[in-house]
Amino acid sequence: MSHRKIAILGTGNIGGALARGFVGASLIKPTDVYLTRRSMPGLEEFRTSGYNVGTDNIQATRQADVIVLAVTPQHLNALLQEIRAAVEPGRHTIVSVVSGASIADIHAELRSDAPVIRVMPNTAIAIRESMTCIAPGHAPRAAVDEVQAMFDGLGRTLLIDEEQMIPATALCACGIAFFLRAIRAASQGGIEIGFHAAEALLMAAQTARGAASLLVQSRSHPESEVDKVTTPQGCTISGLNQMEHNGFSSALIKGIVTSAEKAAILYSPRHQ
Repeated sequence: MSHRKIAILGTGNIGGALARGFVGASLIKPTDVYLTRRSMPGLEEFRTSGYNVGTDNIQATRQADVIVLAVTPQHLNALLQEIRAAVEPGRHTIVSVVSGASIADIHAELRSDAPVIRVMPNTAIAIRESMTCIAPGHAPRAAVDEVQAMFDGLGRTLLIDEEQMIPATALCACGIAFFLRAIRAASQGGIEIGFHAAEALLMAAQTARGAASLLVQSRSHPESEVDKVTTPQGCTISGLNQMEHNGFSSALIKGIVTSAEKAAILYSPRHQ
């Protein structure tokens, strides 16, 4: 990526996380990243760090080779109309992190044959710990390889079929909030049993990190790891059963399914 330039159009939470991640992983220099947002104050942090910032999406598009669409679904159509004339099919690769907008939708609104690749990271991309799903569609292999290499430096990646992008949004992008809420709940339990708030949060977060690392590194099933810490008539199984009696697993499953249903209707293509 050292010779390529990236424009991130819509530098909100996820756009900003992408910018920090790409630069933090030494994939690109801040001076080769162009960030846009409707209001400049939100970009001041990036300006002082050496990024190119502004409100002109057309100018950013013309300066870059890889265009990342990071606006909300409600603003995507207007953005695509705005940059339409600046997109060059032989030069630009379009990367969309917009929930619900299909590759066909983007092509139809952009009126361009430039390759479009859908990507769904989560905000942990800022610290290079994202789970990023990539739907390449019919993009050329070289473009797919380049985009996957970009995100490989920011955590784990998985190539999936495009029809799986909505479920991926719920499980990975929304999912990080679900796990954060679970850690918060665990820390609150820690406070109730005697720890100070900061201690309880550290203990809960590190324990969650250890649990996740066990699964990622050993590729074992969660229940096999659960079995290692549950003993007959022990305190672990007692706590687990109490959580299940109160719908812990059911609530998490329902939350993921509901998020997927919502993600499916966030974007409204004009051609429907």
